[in-house]
Amino acid sequence: MSDDRLIDLYCHISPERYLQEMNKTAPKLGNIAARLRGVTKIHDLDARFREMDEFGDYRQVISLPNPPIEDIATSGAGLTLARVANDAMAELCVKHPNRFAGFVAALSLTDVMSSVEEAKRAINQLGAVGVQIFSPLAGRPLDEPAFEPLFAAMAQLDRPIWLHPARTAVLTDYPAEQKSRFEMWWCFGWPYDTSVAMVRLVFSGLFDRYPNLKIITHHLGGMIPYFDGRVGAGLDVLGARTSDEDYSKILPSLKRPHLDYLRDFYADTAMFGGGVHALRCGYEFFGADKVVFATDTPLGPIKPAIEALKNLEMSDTDRRKIFSGNAEKLLRQTVS
Repeated sequence: MSDDRLIDLYCHISPERYLQEMNKTAPKLGNIAARLRGVTKIHDLDARFREMDEFGDYRQVISLPNPPIEDIATSGAGLTLARVANDAMAELCVKHPNRFAGFVAALSLTDVMSSVEEAKRAINQLGAVGVQIFSPLAGRPLDEPAFEPLFAAMAQLDRPIWLHPARTAVLTDYPAEQKSRFEMWWCFGWPYDTSVAMVRLVFSGLFDRYPNLKIITHHLGGMIPYFDGRVGAGLDVLGARTSDEDYSKILPSLKRPHLDYLRDFYADTAMFGGGVHALRCGYEFFGADKVVFATDTPLGPIKPAIEALKNLEMSDTDRRKIFSGNAEKLLRQTVS
């Protein structure tokens, strides 16, 4: 493995065919499509490749950006959108293997069982490296039993799940207001939603049922590394603050301390190019084997993200793991 290889594990793209189908499926979302087109490198490959050329041996794993398909389409139309997106991303990976290390399949989990079949099709026939799911999922929690068939399928396929937050301004900062203001829904809401999804999946016993399940959390595990005391010792007394529900059986039902499971998640480094303190905290919490390089490009910058990681104190071995080694294992490939 080359010391300077870079595999960017969380990069967004909107293939033209998908944008066209999205406009037909949800014409009222034309402003979203316009906004996505305003991010040139999300659809303009020439502009994307020019930037990529600046970073040498650098490849991307591509996935759809927000909005989640579940938020914009009914189940049948959503499955069509997912298939269009997956076919288009697969075609890009075949056409540009030196640019794209793989694609993450889109799903429409308003129809869970059909999405399981689409995940299998995308992985087994199109070569997808995993699937992307959102939280909250059309307002629903991922630990809902209805979604378990997907987790079971991904454990059986031994492919990772990319977990992306999806809160919008509809979820208010204060009950007296009509919407979240100053983009707090994004700045603080996304890490919060990621953290809630992680803990609730642990509490549901998911990782005892599927111990080989791999979930890659966006933005370095949300809030988890920075609140390990509250999440760990603070939740050791789960139920002490609640009188109208009985939580006494949740922790004893787990095979390991709940904080141990949280360290088993993967966490990407997409911190908008800065976040040196956050990078250090996440690296120390998850460890070098569970941190993966990602930039969120073209919605986040590439160069500052690389520099922030290079400036973080760690061994050369750990740095190679984060920049490419862990990704190669997750993608089950050795890039020559």
